Amino acid sequence: MGYRCAGLSVHRSAHPSLEPHAVMTTTTLSTATGRADHVNRGQRRVLWVACGAHALHDGFTDTLYLLLPIWQTEFALGYAAIGILRALYAGVMAGLQVPVARLAQRIGGATMLAVGTAGAAAAYLFLGVSSSVAILAAALILGGIGSSTQHPIASNLVATAYQGPRSRGALGTYNFAGDLGKMALPSITAGLIAVMSWRSAASTVGMIGLIGAVVIGLLLRHMPLASADRTDVPSASVKTHEDANRPHGGFRLLLAIGILDSATRMGFLTFLPFLLRAKGAEVPQIGIALTLLFAGGAAGKLVCGFLGARLGMLPTVLITEGATAAGIVALLPLPIGAALGLLPIIGVALNGTSSVLYGTVPDLAPPERRSHAFGVFYTGTIGAGALSPALYGLFGDAVGIPAAMLLVAGVVLLTLPLAWQLQRILSAAGAGLVSHAV
Repeated sequence: MGYRCAGLSVHRSAHPSLEPHAVMTTTTLSTATGRADHVNRGQRRVLWVACGAHALHDGFTDTLYLLLPIWQTEFALGYAAIGILRALYAGVMAGLQVPVARLAQRIGGATMLAVGTAGAAAAYLFLGVSSSVAILAAALILGGIGSSTQHPIASNLVATAYQGPRSRGALGTYNFAGDLGKMALPSITAGLIAVMSWRSAASTVGMIGLIGAVVIGLLLRHMPLASADRTDVPSASVKTHEDANRPHGGFRLLLAIGILDSATRMGFLTFLPFLLRAKGAEVPQIGIALTLLFAGGAAGKLVCGFLGARLGMLPTVLITEGATAAGIVALLPLPIGAALGLLPIIGVALNGTSSVLYGTVPDLAPPERRSHAFGVFYTGTIGAGALSPALYGLFGDAVGIPAAMLLVAGVVLLTLPLAWQLQRILSAAGAGLVSHAV
């Protein structure tokens, strides 16, 4: 026993650092693994909360399309007035995108997102007690203020939590969640209207929103919203090859395409219920139609994400925008049954382009300017969506909804030459990056 102990003693003294090193390595690996698991959990929580916020806010926005025909009948409104009411919500939401993004940097994105969700929910509570067009307008302005927080803050939280190549996939998931909200909340509201007044249904939607605001605040409270990958992000004073080769002018072209695409989508969505009502549809059928359209839109985010990865931006935009124009034209003469069958296909094309456009924003803006870039992009696209219904409404009052829909189909085709030019710029920038890599 003494010999073995002496041998052991000699063995340990001959390798004095072996056992401590092993313990240190194991401890280090364990600590690193625990830190990575914590970061991954934080990233997933940020993503799912952002997805929930996107679903809720997009549901708020698109439930308005279901209510517009009801307001037209109850308050004796023309198409231009309907477009103006819609513009109040979307216009305020668009105009506050950049200020909200800057304010969030001071007081925290989580706080702004929770407060904004509560404001959007309160707007539906005010709609529930509205007795005049003035109260409707005030409630829609409040809703626009609240919903202005969601896009720039939630998308930036996701892009910050998922740095590098994972950002596009995470943003795609976030965008897809918005379409789930577009499907769910208008459908729920249509079902509520079948058994209660539209005001009671609006109040119920508002209560759902308040619960969502509380959940957002609790889940993001005291969370470090940046991932550990932030150390890999170059500072504003350090120029990488990617920064040097970012396509100049590319963001402006992307914004122009987004503006035209949004103007088409919002114009079509605003007047689709009126077109369906002219075909004989009642409120429950209009709710089903919107659900089918948004279900197609959700599928479009996935389908066009696949197409974008396989074919590239330009072919994807050519397919989706061309199919949107063709689908709108084909919808006009169809009876209600056939129209319902066509709407999911139109939804795929109508919403598919946006997934390609949103995912391209991080490629065209340096990390330190990404929040601002998202704010500018959403300002332009949502602003176009705010103005277009009023302009199309004036045209519809003059010549009718079918002619206005034909104008919408024509405008969407203007995106095609812009997409071709943007693809040229992106290809040139990509060649520059390849030459640096070599």
